[in-house]
Amino acid sequence: MKEKFLKILLNPKYIFGVYLIISVVTAISKYFRGDYAINNYLIFKNVFFNTIHQKNLFIHYPDLYFDLNHYGIFFSALIAPFAMMPDWLGISLWNLANTFIFVYAIYKLPFSDSKKAIFALLCLQEYITAALSLQFNVALTGLLLLSATYIYERKEVKSVIAILIGIFVKIYGIVGLTQFFFIKNKIKFILSGLAIAVVFFVLPMAYSSPQFVIQSYADWFHSIVEKNSENQVLGNMQDISLMGFFRRILGDASISNLVFLAVGLPLFAAPYIRIKQYKNYAFQLMILASTLLFLVLFSSSSESPTYIIAVTGVMLWFFLQKERTPFTVGLLVFVIIFTCFSSSDLFPKSVKNDYIIKYSLKAVPCIVVWLRVVYELLTKDFEKNYSLN
Repeated sequence: MKEKFLKILLNPKYIFGVYLIISVVTAISKYFRGDYAINNYLIFKNVFFNTIHQKNLFIHYPDLYFDLNHYGIFFSALIAPFAMMPDWLGISLWNLANTFIFVYAIYKLPFSDSKKAIFALLCLQEYITAALSLQFNVALTGLLLLSATYIYERKEVKSVIAILIGIFVKIYGIVGLTQFFFIKNKIKFILSGLAIAVVFFVLPMAYSSPQFVIQSYADWFHSIVEKNSENQVLGNMQDISLMGFFRRILGDASISNLVFLAVGLPLFAAPYIRIKQYKNYAFQLMILASTLLFLVLFSSSSESPTYIIAVTGVMLWFFLQKERTPFTVGLLVFVIIFTCFSSSDLFPKSVKNDYIIKYSLKAVPCIVVWLRVVYELLTKDFEKNYSLN
């Protein structure tokens, strides 16, 4: 019985199947809780309908949903098939599609089947948090993983498509370009990227108009700038980041992002000086781990569902270790308890509200891991000290 259980537990196909089932269950559970619970999806589907009717995508529509859309107009093409379905079906398939991209990306990682299964299991709690929000973060994480694996496989066109989808939907995808130095055929990557970017840019014009699309990009830029300033508020549900942690500990919401980026960006970029390590796939994946963590920790838009991105970065770091010391295992446990489960019922509501949310404590374990990742990138020999099997 024990052997059979372990066989199931260590088989990624079973774990991926659990993910797909959960994606539908979470979507349906949200649907039956009413419009408030599926508000994110209502925003998403109306990106498509507002594009068709050439209505501003970035203003309030209180008769349709609350809050604002912050996804680009290209997103209207992605959400269109789901938007035209009944909500219960559209939500289910939307969550399913996002989840499939994520689990497929894990499947493509150069780890053994048992590692892939455990990798997915350890991401599960954070995945559920993201899936319940019905957002694009799950798919974006998968796209960033795929962009790196496709670069290693010398599939430049597939890689640039993954990156550009992320950019045109949520801007965040631009961090996929951190793998650019590892591309063998850079000309092919650049030229195919330019061609595909043009296609993505003009695609919404087919069901709206050139003028509306161009105006929408200008509106999108202004909405992102406004959102950044709105996020920098002490104690809200955004800015769960390294920046938010320090702003809240110091009690000063006015501290500029630039103060943190002035330190964070040089630390992030420093490992690129180790050109001799570029050939090691483990080094490339550790850069990706750093990227996934940096993206969340240095964004004022980071919220609890965004952490599927950062936690995936943590798991990449952990599973690349050739030898797992008590220190690395301790860091992983730190992340699982205080990042993955900090928004669950494991912690009393008073602790969550008065400490975890108030001081952005969900970010702290990931901050520690990111600093460790940077240290390893700067000092370790990736041919000797890291494993891909």
